[in-house]
Amino acid sequence: MKKLLFIGDVVGKAGCDFLRRKIHGVKQLYGIDVTIVNGENSAQGNGITPDSADMLFSAGADVVTTGNHAFRRRESYPVFESNQFLIRPANYPEGAAPGKGVCLLDMGAYSIAVVNLMGTVYLDPLDNPFTIADQILDEIDTPNIFVDFHAEATSEKKSMGYFLEGRVTGVFGTHTHVQTSDETILPGGTAYITDAGMTGPERSCLGVDVKTAVDRFRFRMPSRFNVAEGDCFMCGVYVEFDEKTGKSHKIERLIIR
Repeated sequence: MKKLLFIGDVVGKAGCDFLRRKIHGVKQLYGIDVTIVNGENSAQGNGITPDSADMLFSAGADVVTTGNHAFRRRESYPVFESNQFLIRPANYPEGAAPGKGVCLLDMGAYSIAVVNLMGTVYLDPLDNPFTIADQILDEIDTPNIFVDFHAEATSEKKSMGYFLEGRVTGVFGTHTHVQTSDETILPGGTAYITDAGMTGPERSCLGVDVKTAVDRFRFRMPSRFNVAEGDCFMCGVYVEFDEKTGKSHKIERLIIR
């Protein structure tokens, strides 16, 4: 039985620093074999930069996934091209988006595929993620497949979970930054959670300074979203899976304060 750690959206330098302080202990405690981290908000402000990507990998991420802020910072484009373990949603239309939406980890006796997809409900109108998921699964030659589905609507995330049930090892929702309590092993051996949560300042509005976020809703005036200060937490899930069959047997929600 192998063990995977998936960490929800890391927000800003505070989130990166907290991840670096806490992840090693968590990996030791659970005996983690592979770690996936969503880093699309890891830069100050949002997006991902070469520096923030390096912080995530140096902290212990084996694969870094992203989402709708993947290309917010142009300086990240070359990193998507040069680092096969930094991936972006696979359903970006072909032709312009740098990098890839799938990566393969060679673990010696077995391999793991990580797929990044983005929802289209209330987000950018990318290619249909369900259609792209089908195409990708036809090309992957390992039973161990984990999907980061970066989506806004819970209905779309649940639908993707059921769509991939029994076909992948795990489907983990990201983007909304609020951890859900519906973690489960779906029939067919697919670990699922609607949203893994976030890693960053806990007293915040999805990582953003509270007053700034509240004032935006109160006064409807544009304002710059600054990363909140204060104590952080790290949210994610721990999964046990059979690397020979690609079936998951356990999923556990994690909140590390």
